[in-house]
Amino acid sequence: MPYITERWPGGMLTNFVTIRKAVKKMSAIDRTKQDGTFEALSKREKLQIDRLRAKLEKNLGSITDMTRLPGALFVVDIRREHIAVREAQKLNIPIFAMVDTNCDPREVDFAIPSNDDASKSIDIILNYVSNAIKGGLNERQKEKDQADLIKEKEESSKEDLAVSKDKEEESETNEIKDSTDSTEKKKRVRKKITKKTEE
Repeated sequence: MPYITERWPGGMLTNFVTIRKAVKKMSAIDRTKQDGTFEALSKREKLQIDRLRAKLEKNLGSITDMTRLPGALFVVDIRREHIAVREAQKLNIPIFAMVDTNCDPREVDFAIPSNDDASKSIDIILNYVSNAIKGGLNERQKEKDQADLIKEKEESSKEDLAVSKDKEEESETNEIKDSTDSTEKKKRVRKKITKKTEE
């Protein structure tokens, strides 16, 4: 699950393409370290790249797996993270937030009245929310598995129907062949009988 614990990078949602470019730059640095081209650089260039990588890791390391805009946003302190709230409002992303008495609950879609300054209250609410998310993801996975099973059964039944139709068609063609063969035999026998009678 992607998350931000440091300062919110401005434009992370509204300018998502640029943020993705920065994340790709971080993965490109990792690739250069793996394939050995990083070792060919001078000491000063290595230091600059390492500093850049550390900065990117600090700010964007937690969202490297986020390939698209999120379906919802959970904010702990909407007064401190007002930029994130504004961006989500612009993009019509639903906002779940812990709202203290010093904040306006109308700014968010789903307000949780709580103390957003105390670490214990944040911990309790985040545990509850994360368990609810895990449960929802498990239910979604079960539904997908059931839908896949139903599709497989439908496909197998269609294949069985196609095979049975093919067998029926084969048996019908065999019956037709047999009937045409028997009529031809009868005709031959009649011809032979008529020839013998004529003789």
